[in-house]
Parts: sequence; C-alpha cells; structure tokens
Amino acid sequence: MPNENAKASLPTHALKEVLQSTNDAVDTALKLGEAKIKIEEIGTVISIGSGIALVAGLGDVQADELVEFSGGVLGIAFNLDVHEVGVIMLGSSDNISSSSRVRRTGRVVDVPVGEGLLGRVIDATASPLDNLGPVTAVERRPIERGAPPIMARAPVTEPLQTGLKVVDALIPVGRGQRELILGDRQVGKTAIALDTIINQAETGVICIYCAIGQQGSAIAKLVAQLREFNAMAYTTVVVAAGEDAPGLRYIAPYAATSIAEYFMEQGRDVLIVYDDLTTHARAYRELSLLLERPPGREAYPGDIFYIHSRLLERSTHLRKEYGGGSLTSLPIIQTQAQNISAYIATNLISITDGQIYLSPELYQKNQLPAVDVGKSVSRVGGKTQLAAYRGVTGDLRLSYAQFEELEMFARFGTRLDDKTRATIERGRRVRRVLTQTQYHPIPVAEQVAVLLAVTAGVMDELGVEDIPVAEQKIRTAVTTNLPEICTKIAKGDALKVEDRDALIAMAKSALDLGLLGDVPS
Repeated sequence: MPNENAKASLPTHALKEVLQSTNDAVDTALKLGEAKIKIEEIGTVISIGSGIALVAGLGDVQADELVEFSGGVLGIAFNLDVHEVGVIMLGSSDNISSSSRVRRTGRVVDVPVGEGLLGRVIDATASPLDNLGPVTAVERRPIERGAPPIMARAPVTEPLQTGLKVVDALIPVGRGQRELILGDRQVGKTAIALDTIINQAETGVICIYCAIGQQGSAIAKLVAQLREFNAMAYTTVVVAAGEDAPGLRYIAPYAATSIAEYFMEQGRDVLIVYDDLTTHARAYRELSLLLERPPGREAYPGDIFYIHSRLLERSTHLRKEYGGGSLTSLPIIQTQAQNISAYIATNLISITDGQIYLSPELYQKNQLPAVDVGKSVSRVGGKTQLAAYRGVTGDLRLSYAQFEELEMFARFGTRLDDKTRATIERGRRVRRVLTQTQYHPIPVAEQVAVLLAVTAGVMDELGVEDIPVAEQKIRTAVTTNLPEICTKIAKGDALKVEDRDALIAMAKSALDLGLLGDVPS
C-alpha cells in the first residue's frame, strides 16, 4: 500500500526549492541594481475646472508639491484640505476628466538654469518656444527660493544706465534696485524696459524679460525687436501668454527670477523685467477664487501683498563674499484712469525703491518717454548716479519744477514779468531735450553734455522746434573734440570746473559753426 506521507512530501519539497530559487534571483538582482522597489501614492480627480482640479487620495502630499496627471500634465498642490487637495494646473486640462489618476512626484516646481538659456524664448516650465532645440542647463533650481538675508546684501551704489535722459538724470536706477514702472495702457511702459535692455549691449548685464498674460503677436514683435538690435545674445525671454493656463501665468515671474539668480550668484549683474504684475495679480485672484479662498479687497485674496513682496525681495546687490552680483528688477503695472492709489499699485509702490510714472497727457502731447517727473521718484537716488550728473541734475530738476508750476499759472492769461517768461521759455527747451526717440539710447557723456548745455542757457535763443538738430550737433561735437572728458564722465569721475566750461564752450561752438548743417529757423 503506497505511503501517503511520502506523496505529500514531494510537493512540499518542490515548493521549497521554488521559493529558494526565487529568493536567490531577487538577491542577485538587487546586488546587480536591476530591481528597485518603488512606492507611489495615487489619487483620483474629483472635479476639474478652469485651471484647477480637486483631487482625493493624496493624504501625504505636501504644499507646493508637483503632482502628475494621466497624460503627463503637471499641477501644484495648493490647497491642502482634510478630504481633498486643490491643484493648480500647469497645462491644458482637455484630456483630464473626473476619476482620472493623479500621482505624487515628491518634488517642487523647478526650472533649468545656466548660460544655455541666453538667447532663448521659453515658457514658465522652461520648454522652448523658439524652435531652436532643447534647452541646455547646468542644473535645476526651484522657482520658489528665499530672498538673500540682510547680512548678505551690499548697498546699491553702481548705476544701471537706461540710456534715457529723463531717467538717468532725474530718476536714476541702481544695480540691485527695484524700480516700478506704472501708468495707463499704451503710454510706453514696455518701451522704457525695452530701451533699457537694448542699452545693456556693452555693459555685460544679463537681461531677463518675463511676459505675463500678453498676446502672442505682441511677444513675437518684442522678440523680433530684441533680435534686430542684437540684444537676444544676452537676454532670455520667459513667456506666459494670455491663452496659457492661469497657473503658468502665476509661476512665470518666479521661474524667471530663479533663472536670473543663477547669474547673480555667479557674480554677474542681471536686469529682470516683469511685464506686467497687474496681470499676474489677476491670475492669482482667479485661481484663489476658483479654489474658494476667502476674498478680500477687490476680490483679491489676503496674501496678494505677500506674493509680490516675496518675489521682489529676491532682487538685491550681494556682498563680495556672497558673489558680488546684483539683480535689478523693473516691475511694470497698469493703472486705470491714472489712479496710482489703486490696491495693487499702492502695494507695489510700498514694496519697491521708487517708481517711474508715465502720464497719458504727456503721451498725447508726443513727449516721449512720457515720464511725469513730479510723480516719479528713486529712493536710492543720487547714491547710484555717476558723479558727472550731480553737477547738472540739481539745476535741471529745479528749473523744470519751476517751469511746470509757472506754466500752469500762465494758462490763465496773467501778465508775466521778464524773469518768469524766461523761466518758462527755458523750461520748454528742457522738456524738449528730455524727449527721446525709442530704440535710440544715448551714452552717458552725450547726455551730460546736452543737459549741461540746456541748463546753462546755450539753447535759450533757439526755437523749441530746433532743439533736436541742436542736440545732435552738441553730441557729435563733444564726442569728436573732447574724447578725454567723455572717458572721464563714463568712468564716473566728477566734472571739474574746467571740464564744465569746456563742455559749455564746445556746445556754443557747435551751434555757431553748424557742424551738421544750419539749424532750421
């Protein structure tokens, strides 16, 4: 009779052999690095809306963590509620529906940084938009980074020349400063930023232009202009167009700042333009309302001040032991009906180190750039200005302020004495001198020579319509005949009395000799 115990022992012995061989195979694979254990936390989309999604099942997700939807679309975990997570979409939600899967990535939003980004046009996630191939980078950095501590910052003392006479002379910008540009729509805000970028061609300053919520045609035109003036060689354009998801418009300025900070920490001087933060605030308001965050003034969420302050505080001038670089920011905002006391405007005025206000009235009078000197200010001021300007701008600002005040009274038809009439006539010539054509930044020495000539009364006998020709004559004469003084001015040396007299004499001589032809009568 067969032994039943023997029958039962065969399969048990075989099972042990199979288990042993399996364990051996797993151990071998682990030793060779062929097998890795990967644990993923998967959630489910509850609802999907315009730019946001509500997700359940991600109990351990962290604030600002990237999550990935089916199809590869990324999002940011923004609202961490008890039963669901509010996610900001960073792409199209067309192929995402309720019950779609979502997984944690374990990382935050980051962007590539490095020299390879210069000359490129990218979106907020650093995907190329210029058909020039993939972006090359040395590393990736999170878009949200803490601002440099106070002890790592150095005073702002070196100027960042814009090439615009009215700005460089009366509202100087320093490297590491935050200077706000504000005004109504279509008054030349972007034009000032664009001229400033073009003027950095020979300065070694790296430029980052961040377009937020603009039309694609406007961005294409701006990039074409930068290429025309060979400015793309030192510029990176970060784009979050108006048709992009609001999440991309929200993260765009932070991504652009991380790209700029890489160069700053290498000891370079960087200029970043945010065009514009009004659209950025509206995108954040849209996301906050969709995520049912409590609204405050003008329906903006309570932390609207914080999103801009933590962005602009990253602009600074570092001490030498921390690299010595600088990050200068020119944030742009749009006002409505010249209301500079609006919510977002006052927030940014309080954060920044000064503002350049553009007036619609001046724009309509064709005084370009339409900078209202009375409402504009630089809180860093003369500390960053080249020494040669200081001998000119005091008289210039005083005469211009007197002119604006007297011109208002002159409109009432009151009788004016000779001194008042002379002040008004000189003020008109000063205002005409401060007018400048776009895409034609002027070197420092030529600016000083022209401004010195008009404040010294060299142009008093000319008609206002003759000023542009006279200005060109003075610029040509000074650069041709006084190159030593021009070099001293560009280096930052102060104007001596004899240098000042030589510039005034050369200006008079240029107008008398007619170096570029006779001045029209």
